Amino acid sequence: MKLSKVTSFWLALSLVLITGMVAAQTARSDRNALPEIGVVASDTVSIDKEMLIGDVIMRQMRAQAPLINDPLLTEYLQDLGNRLVIHADNAKFPFTFFLINNSDINAFAFYGGHIGVHTGLIYNAENESEVASVLAHEVAHVTQRHLARRIQSAQRASPLQIASMIGGILLGVAAGDPQAGIAAISASQAAAAQQQLNYTRSNEQEADRIGITMLARAGFDPNAAASFFGKLAAQMRVVSRPPARLLSHPLPESRIADARIRASNLPQVRLPPSLSFHLAKARIQARYIYDIEAALQYYSNAVNEPRIVPEASQYGLALALLRNDDVEEAKAIIEQLMAKDPSNLFYLDTATDIYLALNESQKAVVMLEEELKNSPRNAVVTLNLANASIEGEKYDYAIDVLRDFLLINPKHMLSHQLLSDAYAKSSRYLEMHQMNAEVFALVAAFPQAIDELQHAYNFAGDSHLDKQRIRARIQQLRDEQAKLERLL
Repeated sequence: MKLSKVTSFWLALSLVLITGMVAAQTARSDRNALPEIGVVASDTVSIDKEMLIGDVIMRQMRAQAPLINDPLLTEYLQDLGNRLVIHADNAKFPFTFFLINNSDINAFAFYGGHIGVHTGLIYNAENESEVASVLAHEVAHVTQRHLARRIQSAQRASPLQIASMIGGILLGVAAGDPQAGIAAISASQAAAAQQQLNYTRSNEQEADRIGITMLARAGFDPNAAASFFGKLAAQMRVVSRPPARLLSHPLPESRIADARIRASNLPQVRLPPSLSFHLAKARIQARYIYDIEAALQYYSNAVNEPRIVPEASQYGLALALLRNDDVEEAKAIIEQLMAKDPSNLFYLDTATDIYLALNESQKAVVMLEEELKNSPRNAVVTLNLANASIEGEKYDYAIDVLRDFLLINPKHMLSHQLLSDAYAKSSRYLEMHQMNAEVFALVAAFPQAIDELQHAYNFAGDSHLDKQRIRARIQQLRDEQAKLERLL
């Protein structure tokens, strides 16, 4: 599904102060608590508070970070992450995996089971196990509560130092350069912030050990961790600036050796190439890494070379052709791919874009409705169906599809945006403003959300029920805003 670029919302919220002051307040209340090893650290940040802070950070990520709202890539990444999490010990909450449009090789984890992955990580990986090895490492950081334990170890630091530590980390990961956050910290605190930025050696060893075991349990190649480490080390030797991941995750040579030893003690597996991985990688290259000319040149050559997964080269070429408005050529390739694999979501998504480019939205709707029978409420199928219906001016149908989807995915940003668009195009301004309010709420812009609801109130007319619902939602948003303010 190809949509216009999502508008960035800027928050009137200081994440640094929220996180830092929570940590400082807890530290002051329990100065004599001894740090504990493993997953505990509950005397510093409770699980409930960790999830709350994670939700705040995720809202800011939606507003400011270059998140990719691509249902296909999101579903692939979430599925890959879930395959690891079900084999993790001490997973206290559902994990959320999301993609950042950044060509650096990096991934990061924060409170509440949130894990961000740069497009550059998938682009530089050779196989799915290498990506999974990095995700497993980050999952281990979360399940072992390493960030909470770092705060615990800094209990004697001032609140401002702790805030600087967290702020430096978040500024760094958003910019793709962990050291960038240090530039925002005053000179008197720079050394302390830099020390807190990097995970300790014991944290890294623990995450490596648990992550590689998790990788093997999930059926991936346990040697992939050492393989990816080796790739990062080789890159570090030939460039003046280390890969972004190594700035926050130092890589001494001993880590590569340790990873190889651990892998050798685990069951060895030989996996066939993952078609989903190679299609996801092709999508990232053709849409987010390469410009149109480079994508066309690369995939025009790739389809004529021996490839491990030739379908991925053909798919990448179809995407490049579609970007270049060579719609008929792209259509011919996708039709060939779908003839062999008609339910492949990557092909269905691109076929939808092709039909819409040809002003044949009804063909897309028919195709997607048939697939929805096999995959009810699948995000890729549902959102493409809604988008095609909107393009075909079937607004009421799109609205029904999206409202049903949001019942089980209430925080799905793209669904709210599509629903707002459907309401606007059908001149249902009451509901449009209500949906706009939900979009603002998802990025913690509560004053703007309340303003949208007040606009909605003006369209409620004589409907006392609508007015009552709007007043109740305004009060809920005010309560959520007050909850955030209490963290300060």
